[in-house]
Amino acid sequence: MRIAVDAMGGDYAPREIVRGAVEASRRMPEDIEIILVGDRQSIEAEMARCDASESSRLSIFHTTQVIAMGEPPAQAVLSKRDSSIYRGMELVKQKKADAFLSAGSTGAMVAAATLVLHRCPGVRRPAIGTLLPSLGRPVLVIDAGANIDCTDEELEQFAVMGRIYSESIMGQKDPVVGVLSIGGEDLKGNGVTKKTLERLRSNPLVNCCGNVEGHDLFKGNIDVVVCDGFVGNVLLKTVESSSRAIAHWMKDEFTRNPIRIFGALCLRGALRVMKKRMDPELYGGAPLLGVNGTVIITHGASSHKAIFHAIRVSAEAVRNRVTGKTVENLARLAKRAAPQNTEG
Repeated sequence: MRIAVDAMGGDYAPREIVRGAVEASRRMPEDIEIILVGDRQSIEAEMARCDASESSRLSIFHTTQVIAMGEPPAQAVLSKRDSSIYRGMELVKQKKADAFLSAGSTGAMVAAATLVLHRCPGVRRPAIGTLLPSLGRPVLVIDAGANIDCTDEELEQFAVMGRIYSESIMGQKDPVVGVLSIGGEDLKGNGVTKKTLERLRSNPLVNCCGNVEGHDLFKGNIDVVVCDGFVGNVLLKTVESSSRAIAHWMKDEFTRNPIRIFGALCLRGALRVMKKRMDPELYGGAPLLGVNGTVIITHGASSHKAIFHAIRVSAEAVRNRVTGKTVENLARLAKRAAPQNTEG
């Protein structure tokens, strides 16, 4: 299995990206090869820092261009055909890599995936799925930022794709799917969410529990939450900033005086476990679902730890045929939605 990694994307590229890839090459199963895509000289310098060199498990695919975070995504993808993002997608299309991941521009990743890999048959729009921790199992929020405005048909497809990912990667049997709204009652929400709920209620491919509110996300009894990318991205960033604020408040209060410091020492084990459960880097990035290939998008501020786990999740997605299962289930959805022939 070959995983292509964008070595030039992200706030801490190429250092943290290369460190994560080197760590993965040393710790992951021997049947996995990693291709670092980007400027050879920069990558080799970082590999030297890690006491690593090109091998059968770690290689470099040289490119001369980089798409910056602030560039217009579609324009940058079209004008920079030798960028690490564009070439990484080409490696997947040409079957020279089984998956591609990047901590670079999300917009550029979505644009390049759509342009180079194309959407799966029947998919209206690809969607980003992001895992959030909860009191029980993690919950997948889809879409988390690829599509600002969505129709009820598109949200129904997101639900099907999210169910497949939750089942294949998270191991949830018959995942519970909810529609993010302003109230739990069926009549709550705007026109799109109401129509989406109607669709999911009658869809045998989805185990729909109805509407869910923001406070329901962390109860641990929902597997997939469906929303448009505008709402999903606001939700994701609000949760991330809240977790950082809570961590800051706890540290500030626990170090305020000697008695609290002693109490913190007594709780050190519990605090360590709590920090681990809240760490988004352990979830391995966000899959871009609905394109013809395995694509993982990680946070721009990803450390080497996040890159390691993103490579792990990429491999799991390939092994579990997430793309193939998406195509199969969306074909079933299209067949169910097609008007029945009543002639003869």
